[in-house]
Amino acid sequence: MFTRKTLASLIGVAALTALPLMGLSQGGSSERPSLEAEARLPLEDLRSFAKVFEQIRQGYVNEVDDSTLLEYAIKGMLQGLDPHSAYLDSRSFDDLQANTTGEFAGLGIEVGVEDDYITIITPMDDTPAERAGLRAGDVILRLAGKSMRGVSLDEAVEKMRGPVGSAVTLTIGRKGHKEPFDITLQRDKVRVYSVRGEMLEDGYGYVRISQFQLDTGGDLMRAMKKLQKQGELKGLVIDLRNNPGGVLQSSVEVVDAFLEDGLVVYTEGRNESSNLRYSASPGDVTNGAPLVVLINDGSASAAEIVAGALQDHRRAVVMGTDSFGKGSVQTVIPITDDRAIKLTTALYFTPKGRSIQAQGIKPDITVERVQVTRLDGVARTTEADLAGHLGNGNGGKESGGEDRKRAKAGRDDWYGRDNQVFEALNVLKGLNLYGHRAPVNGEGSNAPTVKDQVAQIRAEDL
Repeated sequence: MFTRKTLASLIGVAALTALPLMGLSQGGSSERPSLEAEARLPLEDLRSFAKVFEQIRQGYVNEVDDSTLLEYAIKGMLQGLDPHSAYLDSRSFDDLQANTTGEFAGLGIEVGVEDDYITIITPMDDTPAERAGLRAGDVILRLAGKSMRGVSLDEAVEKMRGPVGSAVTLTIGRKGHKEPFDITLQRDKVRVYSVRGEMLEDGYGYVRISQFQLDTGGDLMRAMKKLQKQGELKGLVIDLRNNPGGVLQSSVEVVDAFLEDGLVVYTEGRNESSNLRYSASPGDVTNGAPLVVLINDGSASAAEIVAGALQDHRRAVVMGTDSFGKGSVQTVIPITDDRAIKLTTALYFTPKGRSIQAQGIKPDITVERVQVTRLDGVARTTEADLAGHLGNGNGGKESGGEDRKRAKAGRDDWYGRDNQVFEALNVLKGLNLYGHRAPVNGEGSNAPTVKDQVAQIRAEDL
């Protein structure tokens, strides 16, 4: 639940996502409507509402209290506007906080459904689940003595979350164990990092951004430092596939990490406070190395801001399939201490003025996700395999059929796992081969930098 202090600290931070979004605003127009305008209420429509309200109150088959009916009316009013405006009750407000901060009280396990049972995909680092010895592949048969067979994923996640320090017992089925066994865990604060990175091969990195949380910019920088410790970075794949969006400011910080200057995104709405422009500050974390951004139809909102900005600046090659197409900004406006409304207040535009609303970002190179099977699995005879073959005189190691087969299997590992990542890696190699690097230390933009804008927002909040 948000405290008054938390709400106050977040006022002014706009946000976008296909999931619950962050971004609090004072609401209202810069000019107060005149008393005459305020008096122009649709009185006949209000009378109709009152009549319907009374009919439901008096005649509905089950008795419903007035407070619940009014809450239903608010929900219906917001749902009628667009798919992303919504009423947030206390539970939705808690979920919004967990989604945007990446912190929640729980056990720390990623789970999925397999054969009608909740199955552990992986225990998260430094969480109750990891400390208790839970493993990938473990099946949760019972939770607090109740069977988990047929339970939906959302329901299972809700049951595993709870107050910090509270205990819950899981009955686990594990491969190699004849009988199920119980493990009792104490819930604790769990931090979900939105960015993970790895090296695809020497010189070529990969970062996956799952969603845009409040600290995604920081998570990205930490992931980049780990990659750069492994050697010079010749190219980077940024994977935004199935990223539903999140905090607007974090998407700006991600773009800023790869640009020296220039506009990142701007928003336009009815109120002056909704008209914002965000520009990059000097400093490219990759020192101009080539970038490929992967998107698909699950890449939405803040993910589309990143793809669109890097595409407009010709800083990255965008690959994959068309993105989702959510180009609207939602502002969360507190109504009470634990309730709020999420209201669409603006549209956002890429640096070149493109609105992706209901259209999406189109990749520069379309690559569908497919399952690939190798055809040439048999090692073929080469010149190096023939008895009495001549040497090449270069001093290099000769490569026979078996050697080439092993090398190709290692090189094409991503081809079988994820053909889109494999194709992105090939593009990076091509760009690097011909010396394609973004200009570094160019002239800065006169527009306010991201850092300036964050400082201004915080000052306004005070």
